[in-house]
Formats: sequence, structure tokens, C-alpha cells
Amino acid sequence: MKKSLSVLAALLFSTSLLAATPWQNIRQPVSGPAQSIGAFANGCIIGAQQLPLKSSNYQVMRQDQRRYFGHPDLILFIQRLSNQVKGLQLGEVLIGDMGMAAGGRFSSGHASHQSGLDVDIWLQLPKSRWSEAMLLKPQPLDLVSADGRSVNRNWQPQLGSLVKLAAQDSEVTRIFVAPAIKKQLCAEAGGDRDWLHKVRPWFGHRAHMHVRLRCPPDSRECQEQQPPPAGDGCGAELDSWFAPPKPGAAKPVKRQPPPLPPSCQALLDKHLL
Repeated sequence: MKKSLSVLAALLFSTSLLAATPWQNIRQPVSGPAQSIGAFANGCIIGAQQLPLKSSNYQVMRQDQRRYFGHPDLILFIQRLSNQVKGLQLGEVLIGDMGMAAGGRFSSGHASHQSGLDVDIWLQLPKSRWSEAMLLKPQPLDLVSADGRSVNRNWQPQLGSLVKLAAQDSEVTRIFVAPAIKKQLCAEAGGDRDWLHKVRPWFGHRAHMHVRLRCPPDSRECQEQQPPPAGDGCGAELDSWFAPPKPGAAKPVKRQPPPLPPSCQALLDKHLL
């Protein structure tokens, strides 16, 4: 009996963690000139646009989740990148999560993607277009070995070309990938390495790259990150991701989300009356 109660309590707890946030109840973009507000992991957006769901240059996955909104700059970036990929005949571009209609916090899956300037692009470039069923329940392709130290046999050179094309875009400030993928990009880059400093190793990201744009010049309440460190990031900085944890190292503490920027709180209050 006690075991059953424990299982039930665990299920109820996990369900509460996945409960919809208020932002998910805003189904359409907030009208007005496009404005990214706040930080990438604590913000919102006015005047978001929907990425066109039908395109000959890319495909949008999991459309039922309605995570295909972003700042107009993000829409243009996706279209620009997919045009380049098609022109080079690298394969089909697969678009994952962008943001919700007004941005804001997700119930699961992302801490960032809140201000309309982030997009996940899968590191797969299929040669033929996926069916609607495949797009609805896509299967990620893990590119990293079991020990996390290198890419596996799923890695293909055209994936490096995809990351490089994105990093060379002037609107892009960061691209997050698994440390092993960054390591592979460093090995393949040759003498053209200026773009590598934008590619940042981060936890997860074994099957996709997370692309982040700069704050638009006219979004005065958008909080920009500090630029990445100088250099290609392929030396000691990258090596530190593969070093064993130091004995007694403290585990990160999960903190409560910070208060919303005032403009985002006002937007939320207005639309949930």
C-alpha cells in the first residue's frame, strides 16, 4: 500500500512539473511592432511572427506543439539559412522548437527560447522530405558516442557545413552543441576558424544545434549576452568539458525562476484577465 502511494505521489509530482505555464494559454502573437523583451531565459515577445509551415526549403517538426513563433529576424534567418543549404544541395533542413506566440516560459524542454530569438535546428539533413507522420513524431539522431567524448558514425561532413553556415550569419551570436560535436568541428575546420568562437559546448544538444540571434537594435528592453570569449574555443576551454569532476565538487542548485521583466508581467496580466 505504501509503495502504491509513493508511486502515485511521484506521478502527481511529475505531472505538476509539466503543467502548462500561463504563456501557453496565449495562442496568437501579441499585436504591435516586433519587440524582444528581457533575457533569452526570462523574457517575452510582442509582434512575433509565425514561421511559414509550408516551404520547399525546410520542414517544421511537431507542429501540434505550436512552438513555431519568433521575432521577424529569426524568421528571416531560418529562410536565409535554408536557402543556402538548398543551394548547396546538402539535404533537407529540419526546424525544431522556436518559441510560443508571446514567448515566455515553457512547461518543459527549454529554459531559454523565451524572447523570440532562439531556434533548434536538427543535425540531420535527409535527402528526401519527411512525411507528416514523421514530422509529428520525429526521431532524433544521436551523434555522440556513449562516453560523450567523440562523435559516432552518424556524424557526416555536411552537418559541419550546416553549423558553419549558421555561425557565419551576422545575426547569429551563439550556437550550442554537445562538447563532442564542438570537438569534431574544431578538428574539421582547417584554417578557416573565425566562426568557431560562436559555437559553444553545452549539455545535451547531441542531436540538434540551438541557434541564438543578437538582440534586434530596436528592441530596447532586450537583454544581450556578453560576447563569447575571443579565439576558436578549441583549446583548454573545450578540454575542460571532458575533464572528470573534481572530488567534492558541489552539485548545481536548482533555483526559482527570477521575476519577469515588468513589460512581460504586464503583458501576461493583460492577456489572462
